[in-house]
Amino acid sequence: MDFRFTEAQEGFRQQVRQFLDKELPPGWTGLGGWVGFGGWSPQREEDYPIHRAFERKLAEKGWLTMAWPKEYGGQERSHIEQLIYTEEMSYRRAPGMGSMGVAWVGPTIMLYGDEEQKRGWVPKIAKAEVEFSTGYSEPNAGSDLASLQARAIEDGDDFIINGQKVWTSGGHHSDYCWLAARTDPTAPKHRGISVFIVDMKSPGITVRPLIDMTGFHHFNELYLDDVRVPKRNLVGQKNQGWYYLVMALAFERSGIGIFAAAGRSLEDLVQYVQETKHNGKPLAADAIIRHKLAELAVEIEVGRTLAYRIAWMQNRGQVPNVEASMSKLYGSELNQRLARAALGIMRLYGQLHMGSKWAPLEGEFVLMSLRSVGNTIEQGTSEIQRNIIAQRGLGLPR
Repeated sequence: MDFRFTEAQEGFRQQVRQFLDKELPPGWTGLGGWVGFGGWSPQREEDYPIHRAFERKLAEKGWLTMAWPKEYGGQERSHIEQLIYTEEMSYRRAPGMGSMGVAWVGPTIMLYGDEEQKRGWVPKIAKAEVEFSTGYSEPNAGSDLASLQARAIEDGDDFIINGQKVWTSGGHHSDYCWLAARTDPTAPKHRGISVFIVDMKSPGITVRPLIDMTGFHHFNELYLDDVRVPKRNLVGQKNQGWYYLVMALAFERSGIGIFAAAGRSLEDLVQYVQETKHNGKPLAADAIIRHKLAELAVEIEVGRTLAYRIAWMQNRGQVPNVEASMSKLYGSELNQRLARAALGIMRLYGQLHMGSKWAPLEGEFVLMSLRSVGNTIEQGTSEIQRNIIAQRGLGLPR
């Protein structure tokens, strides 16, 4: 098997690097945001305008949706080129990449939406004209998402939705919410769910901030009180939404971004141990530290290979399922191992946050340590991923 990229693909990689060299804000480090499975997302409020402006630049180049069909604003590039692009963007922690519309809303509409929805929503997402948040989780429906209780009742040409959602990432900035609600309470819980596109300016919507462990406002609670949604905003078939959610989560879990970002963070850590002395010697002189960094380097390469496999499958027209869960599980837990190792090497200094002049690497790893707790919960917990791998991949019983 040849793991090398073609000359044309490497040329495209250089093109992306040159664009980033030119367009990223001077001194940009990306700290204060986080790189998940879809790309970099802002957590500090002051970074949000930068994120949106950069997203529009990517849309102008056609890179935001490069693998999409041309009729929907894409370039029909290969999934391998998409992987190269995401890898380079995530390595540089470039803004504009964390769009939920691009990551799973657009692809799901292209698969299951009607022609009016495809023509109406997909081009807007491709042009970065609209911003989506996601309304899945509820106070009593997280890992067991099919237990969600938000209700959507038909009323003439509308649905009336009531309920509460939590962990609505970016909900305070979004134009629309990709929302799951129960449309048949008498059906088995997996068969009575539908998916809607909800205008966040609709009467009856209340957004309340949730401050996470990092101290940033990225998550929100979303309350819906008699919110009217036109029936034309029902995506796909009524009561078939669970299957759309599963497909959307597969899109969400299949990115290389988290491994590229981890590689960048490891490089920062290597530079730190080379330049920082303890008892007159560089930390890099400690064999235990060198071995730990080598182990992490190997783990990151393993993760990259998992992500490359997914892109290879997509390029062959296959939909990754178990493979996406493997990548998600490995990547989220790798982030925690990397953060723990860094804080151990930095000792008590590693606990200092952004803004402290004594914080090593501007507090990069204490932020990663706090944020990485959520990595193993959001988008499907590690336990859920292991169940998928065991049951669907290995054929083990429940």
